[in-house]
Amino acid sequence: MVTLQLRQISVPPGHRVLFHDVSWQEFEAILEELGERRASRIAYSQGTLEIRMPLPEHEFNKEIIGDMVKILLEELEIDRECFGSTTFKRKSMLQGIEPDNCFYIQNSALMIGKKRIDLTVDPPPDLAIEVDLTSKTQLDAYEALGVPEIWRYENHQLMINVLEDGKYVESEISPTFPNLPIVEAISQYCEQSQAMGTSQTLRLFRKWVREQITL
Repeated sequence: MVTLQLRQISVPPGHRVLFHDVSWQEFEAILEELGERRASRIAYSQGTLEIRMPLPEHEFNKEIIGDMVKILLEELEIDRECFGSTTFKRKSMLQGIEPDNCFYIQNSALMIGKKRIDLTVDPPPDLAIEVDLTSKTQLDAYEALGVPEIWRYENHQLMINVLEDGKYVESEISPTFPNLPIVEAISQYCEQSQAMGTSQTLRLFRKWVREQITL
């Protein structure tokens, strides 16, 4: 058997690498070796470990979609706690995931002041954001951990996945924002930001949200 060290493995931006038959102990050791200050994202499901390296465009879209979620919640006066790309893991399920961004909304009050997440007692995030292709490893982990809603931004289009009976189904409506055309709006303003930049786009998005609320 050939054993490689993590420092020998290079994942180019926009790519991912899969490892099979990875034990939970090895997964934990890999997390510790990688540390928290890194660009890569990981997913772990039933012995399969995925390490992916985002592109710069990925980071841009992740940030602006997260900012739009914050604007929606602020204008609707809904409390939230944002946990970014926190590692969510549960040993009993052999599952672990790092979203591009995530929010506690319905369960925000439970998470105030939390510095560490323990999914044996804490709920999973209410909304997770993923940019670019979402792999089977990621979706399996999200399903097992019970994240109720995922926004997936791929090929300039937002898709909403809602957990129903333990499986994700695509939905045109966000359960978090049921009265707003979220799919069309997020897709439109993300595309618009490529021409006019982040700040102006977010100002226009906030104006749009306010107009929708007063309709």
